[in-house]
Amino acid sequence: MKRRIPVIVALCTGLLGLVWFSQGAYIQAKAILAQQLLQSAWEQTLNGDSKVKPWAWADTWPVARLSMPSRQIDLIVLEGASGSSLAFAPGHLQGTPAPGAIGFSIISAHRDTHFSFLRHVQPGEMLFLQSANGDTRTYQVSAMEVVDNNAARIPLHSPVRGIVLVTCYPFDSLGSASSQRYLVYAVATAPPLGADV
Repeated sequence: MKRRIPVIVALCTGLLGLVWFSQGAYIQAKAILAQQLLQSAWEQTLNGDSKVKPWAWADTWPVARLSMPSRQIDLIVLEGASGSSLAFAPGHLQGTPAPGAIGFSIISAHRDTHFSFLRHVQPGEMLFLQSANGDTRTYQVSAMEVVDNNAARIPLHSPVRGIVLVTCYPFDSLGSASSQRYLVYAVATAPPLGADV
């Protein structure tokens, strides 16, 4: 019997580790699969359809495409930043300017999936935002800051075109709740790509 106890403990420990690993892998797999379904809905949006649901039960739709080729980032952005939207993709915070419009549009995502790359972004880096009308604008990262969630003041109605990418902070936290947010500001640098000026 004494010989069985270490074996049982080892099996239970291994099983518990497998469960934890599976939960983490499931979250990552769901995020990747969702982007594939969202890509299809985005193509329909660019072809003139509006509010294209990426799956039948969705209560959101794609509104933009955010990319940063230097970091191999290419993400479809959903309308709304509710928990159900952020489980699948970055979300545009309703009540802020539309992605690509004048003013600062707020886009948020989880720090451990879609916006995990933000921890490495530096001022001066370029990213691209394609709006639902097909226009693609170049944005340059201008600043980053850590703020308390309840004290953040973002200049939404600025005369420039900008985006603020928001995620929870710190990045390495094991807990799911955090009152701090990491903000990355980026400002449009030129007219839309391919536009006549």
